Amino acid sequence: MTHPLFTKHKAMLDQGLSAIETRGYWSPFAETPSPKVYGETANADGEAAFKSHLGKTFELDQPSTGETVGKERSPFGVTLDVRYPKADPDALIHAAAEAQAEWRAAGPQAWVGVSLEILSRLNRASFEIGYSVMHTTGQAFMMAFQAGGPHAQDRALEAVVYAWDQLRRIPSEAHWEKPQGKNPPLAMQKRYTVVPRGTGLVLGCCTFPTWNGYPGLFADLATGNAVIVKPHPGAILPLAITVHIAREVLCDAGFDPNVVTLLATEPDDGPIVQQLAVRPEIKLIDFTGSTQNGAWLERNAHQAQVYTEKAGVNQIVIDSVDDMKAAARNIAFSLALYSGQMCTAPQNIYVPRDGIRTADGHLSFDDVAKTLAGAVEKLTSDPARAVELTGAIQNEGVIARIAEARGAGDVLLDSRTLAHPLFPDARVHTPLVLKMDARSDQPKFTKEWFGPISFVIATDSTAQSLDLAGSIAQEHGALTLSVYTTDDAIMHAAHEAAIRGGVALSINLTGGVFVNQSAAFSDFHGTGANPAANAALADAAFVANRFRVVQSRIHVAPKAASAEAGQTA
Repeated sequence: MTHPLFTKHKAMLDQGLSAIETRGYWSPFAETPSPKVYGETANADGEAAFKSHLGKTFELDQPSTGETVGKERSPFGVTLDVRYPKADPDALIHAAAEAQAEWRAAGPQAWVGVSLEILSRLNRASFEIGYSVMHTTGQAFMMAFQAGGPHAQDRALEAVVYAWDQLRRIPSEAHWEKPQGKNPPLAMQKRYTVVPRGTGLVLGCCTFPTWNGYPGLFADLATGNAVIVKPHPGAILPLAITVHIAREVLCDAGFDPNVVTLLATEPDDGPIVQQLAVRPEIKLIDFTGSTQNGAWLERNAHQAQVYTEKAGVNQIVIDSVDDMKAAARNIAFSLALYSGQMCTAPQNIYVPRDGIRTADGHLSFDDVAKTLAGAVEKLTSDPARAVELTGAIQNEGVIARIAEARGAGDVLLDSRTLAHPLFPDARVHTPLVLKMDARSDQPKFTKEWFGPISFVIATDSTAQSLDLAGSIAQEHGALTLSVYTTDDAIMHAAHEAAIRGGVALSINLTGGVFVNQSAAFSDFHGTGANPAANAALADAAFVANRFRVVQSRIHVAPKAASAEAGQTA
């Protein structure tokens, strides 16, 4: 029997199936916080809902020790003081296992239908989630609303669509007959049951808790697995709201809400995570975060299927341009957006030391470097406008990294603090741009400097620039590579470098599309082909290994023989 929630959302699911085949633009969730879409009072209601959590214990009816945890601090200086029920990992694992039995038996249409209903309700809560993302990550509101709400929902939906695309290929039963010449055929009736892997563990990050957390959460749910959501201690609220909504939908649909639970913790929770990650009951792990922690999971959590997104060194190669000012504006926006605290933000910018060709003539290396630094300076010159682009620094570690980086090269543009007009205690720092040389500084620029830190690097040639881009991505990891060139041969070489490095390539971005951005249903975020990530968001490989198929078969009379016997009678 078709599940009612599957029927309710089938039109959207069918559109999603078409989108992953055509890879064109599609999104069912409006990215603009328009009152015409979300309602006249949606923004005010969402902000009020966010504020209603502050200074209180977040209500979540799940197994708890009776104690509370939580030490989130807003990068904008707003006092949060939200406490969360403390859960014992053993109790959550037990509760998930009990909930899993009924959830597994419900079957793929129920899993997908419930997942889509959760997404529908999350979309209605986009403003509440947007404000919670803003004040835990430091993203400016518009980015927090879009990336934390509709864009994260797009990525979640993409995972659900890919899951259904794989699940629908498995029939529930089949009749099998093998001819035997003059003898009656061999006949079997076969039954196929999709069996989820087991309990999943989603480990959230502090910069994009929903955008990075939703794909694994919904890939697990849509393939029939129970999920324990473990947010980063610095960004719990967005995922707590998500878990609360998911549990409400599960209850309304008649399921045990412990299919989805929250494990909120205090800072310095590494031992808890490591102990939980290697538990035999944990069969799936989704992680976004540092290379050190991601590599530990890959090396040690052998009982689980582990999906990781880690650090990388994202790069730009400038060979030649038609319009240097347009290219510089685009690059400056990418460097300043959310203060470089994005896994897709560029860091290394390679320019031949002999300069580049432009439509207006030759530009020296120093001219290019000064133009780039000048574009960043102009973009961040007005604090009131700049803070809506840079947001705030999520944690003090990024500020310390800026200070450390100042001594790594010659300063083209120093980072400075900005006063936020609405939040006087906000941590706002403009980008730091340094000059380096490929001949002497390679040990410095081959590691990730997470935050608003970038290097304009003199190379011997574009060929060396592309070689560095490919080899660094291959060895150290990268999620993005951007190339500027007017030469078809260089474009071809750039494609080859990207393939070598297993990294997504963008060419000649000068308008309203930026290398940081990744569009669901069209762009594969990560390739799984270099150390920055061992999976892509999303493709069939991201979902297909989250379930298995168990078959049973019984010997029966051949259909052909039965039909012939009936005709003879």
